[in-house]
Amino acid sequence: MYSYLSQAIEAALNAGQEILAIYNNRHYRLHVEMRPNLTPQTNADQNSHKAIVETLAKSELPVLSEDGENIDYETRKEWQKFWLVDPLNGTKEFIKRNGIFTVNIALIENNEAKLGVIYAPVTGEIYWGGEGMGAWKAEHTENTSEPSDLIKNAIKLPQKSKSKNLKIISGRIFKTSETQEYFNQLRSKARKIEYVNMGSALKICLIAEGKADIYPQLEPSMEWDTAAGHAIAKAAGKEITLFNEPSTFSYNKEQLTNPYFVVS
Repeated sequence: MYSYLSQAIEAALNAGQEILAIYNNRHYRLHVEMRPNLTPQTNADQNSHKAIVETLAKSELPVLSEDGENIDYETRKEWQKFWLVDPLNGTKEFIKRNGIFTVNIALIENNEAKLGVIYAPVTGEIYWGGEGMGAWKAEHTENTSEPSDLIKNAIKLPQKSKSKNLKIISGRIFKTSETQEYFNQLRSKARKIEYVNMGSALKICLIAEGKADIYPQLEPSMEWDTAAGHAIAKAAGKEITLFNEPSTFSYNKEQLTNPYFVVS
């Protein structure tokens, strides 16, 4: 598993470099297209995808990416182990230039998220976690530019929270009626609630880190949005439960949309 971790971290860093080359160049003409699902795709998404695929090629595992080709379910249902990737999670945030976007790389085995790496290129924060290794956070700097450096200097998650309030993560863009109703139910309890606004996959990272208590995802999302964070949260001892559904959370479904869920 640790060899896969090193490859995933390397891929995330390479992807982040490609993203920042565009993000930091204010004279670069950003080309934005709409995907079939009506979400935006930019040059940065595409360049990040290419960097990840090239780096992960050494693993000899297939890659399913939001910005890759549409792979038929009849093909991928035979995959026992593969990479599930979102080259630029939070493209809308990237376009707004607020820095709240990530690179997500997950290793899926037998329809479960076994390993996850999430990298925030602007801040340099990188999170990872998986079965048998726990969850960790490090900061990418000039002195920690290699996967081995990051692993050596990482801190274990979660960190103990000093807050007595119930911290709930609310998204930066959407608020559905289901989300609002869920918030109302929590407010009816005695414990004081504090809202934490965050975008992209960093929402799950805050739960894994211990900086927030509950993250309800009660609006549409895709498997590549959540897989890496799912692995990290589980490794940090957190739970991901489906919202009002008895079934379990699984990946590589025929339809790659997620059911509603809550991380806590």
